[in-house]
Amino acid sequence: MSSAPATVTRVDFVGVPTRDLQAAMDFYGRTLGLLRSVYLEARNYAEFEIDNLTLSIFHPQAMGLEHHVSRNAIALHVEDVEAARAELEARGVQFSGETFDTGVCHMAFFTDPDDNALMLHHRYAPRPSGA
Repeated sequence: MSSAPATVTRVDFVGVPTRDLQAAMDFYGRTLGLLRSVYLEARNYAEFEIDNLTLSIFHPQAMGLEHHVSRNAIALHVEDVEAARAELEARGVQFSGETFDTGVCHMAFFTDPDDNALMLHHRYAPRPSGA
């Protein structure tokens, strides 16, 4: 057995719980415009691809698990938060509050149909060095 710790090289997917897989697939596919790469109805999940991350939408109760809403927003990168926000609002998405400017990025918060937290995000200033 090696004494060296395992090296994490990336995040393969983020799980997003739903109580209604069809409604969630419509939201992530049609409303957000993400590419669905997997749909296994009998396994109660679907996957949607974003350039560097897979969102695994799953129905936990259909798998014998408890359903817990995700309150930690998944930051979805866009080039223009206001333009993306306006487009999503036209598609019926409701945002909580105004777009937030942190001094290095813009963020606009919303939820999916299951109340899982999401945000539109765009960093406009370089990351601080010295980390």
